[in-house]
Amino acid sequence: MTGHIRIVNDPVELVPLLITFNTSTYKQIYDLLNKSWMTEDELCRQLANGDNVDQCLLVLKKGNLIEEQWRMPEPGKKPIKEYRATYNKFRANFQCNFSDLSDLLYISISNDEDLRMMVEKVEDELQAGNTSINDIARKFGVSPVFIKGLAKRIPHLDVKGQGLVLIDKTL
Repeated sequence: MTGHIRIVNDPVELVPLLITFNTSTYKQIYDLLNKSWMTEDELCRQLANGDNVDQCLLVLKKGNLIEEQWRMPEPGKKPIKEYRATYNKFRANFQCNFSDLSDLLYISISNDEDLRMMVEKVEDELQAGNTSINDIARKFGVSPVFIKGLAKRIPHLDVKGQGLVLIDKTL
């Protein structure tokens, strides 16, 4: 792999990184992908517990930490996607207040029940048609950075401009 550097200009982009390296299975998957191209099935076979490989790939993909390509199959078979880690170096280039940083760290490493309830509330707002990050943040008394951080943590949500979107759960 060449010397690709992941430059993080927005502190919200730390969330997928922290989630990846705070979960042993996710870190194992990232380490495997850092060595070679692998399919989802190959990753499942490499791990003792092949659960959550699809969720991990979604988080890594959303954090722009992996790239994908189609593997040429044997004649008569369908092509399948394979993945590889994109970066092997990291550089942070941002400034934020401690309140936002503490929110992002809490979102990234906590399994608190209050956090789960907040995720459900945000999902309910999206189902009701409210996609505005600022409106959702105001409604629940949190910062927009908090809502963006939640979206980066939840595999099927993402930030697009000033709004939240549901993303396709398939890779």
